[in-house]
Amino acid sequence: MKFTGKNVLVTGSSRGIGAEIAKSLAGFGLKVWVNYRSGEAEAKAVQEAIINAGGEAEVIGFDVSDESAFVDAIKQIVATDGELAYLVNNAGITKDGLAMRMKAEQFMAVVDANLKSTFIGCREALKAMRKKRFGSVVNIASIVGETGNAGQTNYAASKGGTIAMTKSFAIEAAGSGIRYNTITPGFIATEMTDVLKDEVKDAFTAKIPMGRFGNPSEVAEATAFLLSDHSSYITGETLKVNGGMFM
Repeated sequence: MKFTGKNVLVTGSSRGIGAEIAKSLAGFGLKVWVNYRSGEAEAKAVQEAIINAGGEAEVIGFDVSDESAFVDAIKQIVATDGELAYLVNNAGITKDGLAMRMKAEQFMAVVDANLKSTFIGCREALKAMRKKRFGSVVNIASIVGETGNAGQTNYAASKGGTIAMTKSFAIEAAGSGIRYNTITPGFIATEMTDVLKDEVKDAFTAKIPMGRFGNPSEVAEATAFLLSDHSSYITGETLKVNGGMFM
């Protein structure tokens, strides 16, 4: 894939889907800033894997829900590389529970970690990218933000909000040559799904027309496409990577 810019920040990229996105983008020649909040060793392992494969990566640790830390991180990237060309807002958390028992603090913890942090990243990326009138942002949401899910009222709200917010950023930024898009993964095979019992996996798989969980690489390739020059006339779009589970 073709990329006009030279670097990308991937939040929450020390493991799982984020790590796969970071490795994939490095494979296309981008310098990747690997972000972590607490998994420094894992982030350095991702960096090492990228470098060993001939790519370029730096590790940058900060909590995406800390506004000043996020702002400072983007300033550091721009000061080092002269630009921030691409951003993938991937970091997020879950604190599941039935709505009738969910405390407001539990609800807002997820909204802050997922939605507020994505807002901060989108806003600061817009400020940095406007200087070159170029850039692309992909926000990783979830199928749950489109369908809802029992026990995940807070998570669904944060991811549904991400989808709507991305469209608003896309409208505001289009005149500056900056694109914003969203990806909504379905059930993806990661360490989080590995711990599920076989009967639970089978029940989920039965709901997926393609008959399997997705691979992190499939989310990564979709992310690369939406960042790249090949999607230069696509903005404000929500790309479903869910095997047909929700159309």
